[in-house]
Amino acid sequence: MELEAAVRGRRSIRKFKTDELPKRVVEEILEAARWAPSWGNTQAWEFYVITGKPLEVFRKENFENLTAGKPFRPDVPIPEVWPEHMKKRYGELGRILLAALGVKREDKEGRNRFYGEMALLFGAPCLVVACIPGDTLVEYAMLDVGLVTQTLCLVAHGKGVGTCIMAAAVGFPDALRRVAGIPENRKIIVSIAMGYPESADPVNRFERPRAGLSEFVRWVE
Repeated sequence: MELEAAVRGRRSIRKFKTDELPKRVVEEILEAARWAPSWGNTQAWEFYVITGKPLEVFRKENFENLTAGKPFRPDVPIPEVWPEHMKKRYGELGRILLAALGVKREDKEGRNRFYGEMALLFGAPCLVVACIPGDTLVEYAMLDVGLVTQTLCLVAHGKGVGTCIMAAAVGFPDALRRVAGIPENRKIIVSIAMGYPESADPVNRFERPRAGLSEFVRWVE
């Protein structure tokens, strides 16, 4: 797949097929993704790949925690307040997404159904959890994790594998540690749900807005 087409075509998948994602395919994706750049070639990232019964255990616990309204306690804080222009973009995406699902704004039950699906990782058969050593400077390591995560998602897309980078799967790190054996001296940064996408489903086909260059590029000439 041509690189620019992959960048433009990759999207967050919110409904996966039940088909198993072969270990060989995941290994191929990770093998390519490890060539992502990092500060001084430190490669601070570590990945835990969860599938099968352990994933079902985590999925169930994550669903129970989220639907019960248990507060998030991620290892790395998730922003709760955004500048107004970013908040507007976030709200716009939410409206587009709910419209694609046929859920009206006042339909609280419909919204809760979607949040339940999110807690269940949209049915993905594989969850990749990105971590860093606990004694690593978070600011630069976060940049490196972002680089390798995007690389992983692009490589996966080129192989017909869908991904969704999910904060909703790292909000309860104790559950992940129990299921995946992640040590306490590792910070859990982000997770990537992976699997084959239900390409025809409206939730995977809606138009995604992006800011124009004039909104975020400043030329200095």
